[in-house]
Amino acid sequence: MNSSDLRNWPIFSLLEPEFVSRIHMVVVYGNLGNEALIVTKDKMVYGLGNNIAGCLGTSDAHSTLHPKKIEILCDKDIKMFAYGSGPHVLALTEKGEDVRDISFSEINIFGKVYSWGHNGYCELGNGTCNQGLTPILVNMPTLGAGLNMKRIVDIACGSHHSLVLTEDGEVYAWGQNNCGQVGSSISTNQGAPRQVNSNLAGKKVVYISCGQTSSMVVTDNGEVYGWGYNGVGQLGIGNYVNQMTPSRVGSLIGIVIVKVVCGYAHTLALTDEGKLYVWGGNSYGQLGIGNKTNACNPVMVTHDMGRVSDIAALHYNHISIAVGLGGRVYMWGHCRGQSITSPTATPFSNIHDALACYGSPSVMHKPLILHANEDSSILECLATAFDDSSTSDLTIQVNGQDIHVHKAILKIRSPYFRTMFQHNWAENNQSIIEHDQFSYVVYKAFLKYLYTDMIDLPAEKALELLDLANAYCENNLKRHCIQMIKQGITILNAAYLYSVAIEYNAKELEEFCFKFALNHMTAVTQTENFAKLDENTVKTFIIKAAKAGAFRT
Repeated sequence: MNSSDLRNWPIFSLLEPEFVSRIHMVVVYGNLGNEALIVTKDKMVYGLGNNIAGCLGTSDAHSTLHPKKIEILCDKDIKMFAYGSGPHVLALTEKGEDVRDISFSEINIFGKVYSWGHNGYCELGNGTCNQGLTPILVNMPTLGAGLNMKRIVDIACGSHHSLVLTEDGEVYAWGQNNCGQVGSSISTNQGAPRQVNSNLAGKKVVYISCGQTSSMVVTDNGEVYGWGYNGVGQLGIGNYVNQMTPSRVGSLIGIVIVKVVCGYAHTLALTDEGKLYVWGGNSYGQLGIGNKTNACNPVMVTHDMGRVSDIAALHYNHISIAVGLGGRVYMWGHCRGQSITSPTATPFSNIHDALACYGSPSVMHKPLILHANEDSSILECLATAFDDSSTSDLTIQVNGQDIHVHKAILKIRSPYFRTMFQHNWAENNQSIIEHDQFSYVVYKAFLKYLYTDMIDLPAEKALELLDLANAYCENNLKRHCIQMIKQGITILNAAYLYSVAIEYNAKELEEFCFKFALNHMTAVTQTENFAKLDENTVKTFIIKAAKAGAFRT
């Protein structure tokens, strides 16, 4: 994946391109998708957004439009995040910190869990119900009589409860327990991690997931167990009775399950053969079985997806996602206000993109990894190659300044250059061309856009870039420029932008500027730019404004 994937998530729209290029991992959460956590390549951790209940972990309850560093988590090598609906947040470190066992003089390394945010139901696991503004280490049980905590390999959150999975396959839980969701027969909130035993005793769990008030796990031999609230059959045990301790999903005996995921009140299970089973609430069609009838027993989904390779759901909503043959992503359930009762193909090949587009709210089921390893992606390589004199085979001189590019890339990306090379350079090895129609900074931004699909240019230069996009028939670039211009419209420049939109036949921008001017008619018509409009433009504007009722008394 690459930084362009962040465009699907509005909360990142104000991030500077340079900062985006340094991002390693992000997660978007919150009741409106208004909170985010960011981990950069150098292991710095930042909070961004609304900060409800201190869920950003930035040591205060203030919201922030720009990334704010979470000092205590920096350099901790964060592996993943999980979140509840308070929200409360858990962070799992890859290796934690080195802790020296003095008695044996050894360095022992283990994963750690930090928690912060809402804590009205003890979901932070720190023994209190006080809101946590700063991440605090969850005090996990130790290994025997030693000093080392058990190593955690996975974390999950329900609305107000938390689960962790240890390296040995043990499950620990804490938080709200009004329905038995932490696996304890005592229906009071649990303030500290306690192992979930009962029917899980002696079994090795390999996968954990949480619904709103329920919990599900998969063991290493493919068995599925659930506990907690079961009012719509989300535990899949054949009845609608809440379970205070783990109960096996008996209908799946003989079927090997490799992954289970929970929605708000429904469950998806993936077999080792790529088949999909579902159960639980179905009021939005989230089971994908063609109707809206709840199911308290697992039902195999009949579909045209082919072999399913991955599934996703989350306790925040009623959507279901699956990856079918060829990597095509399918969705169903509550999708942007609609009830989709059968798996429906999306244009995406990535689960995160599908959730961003169809989820309500648009939040992530797990963190999005932008740069999984040290190897550069093809898009990163292209960005690095731009203006690199050591690899380029063409130099474009603009007002005496050189820009180093590659003919092949320009020919692939731009119809203007494709035509130029085809007709003028078919038998020409020319390596330098001069250009003076546009300024250096704008032309360089255009060429960089061809390499990165991003515009690295101040907003005030967008008009000149729009002029270039119009001249070079770059429709996508034209749309990007129009969006930049929209964000910079004012009373003083509205009339000028309106005339530019007409000149470039940019209907969307023309209509936007007209409506803006209509809403500020008196002020806009008194500006110098309105006085400079030609007679035909003014006449057209007045007629259009009259039809819109601007001069009614």
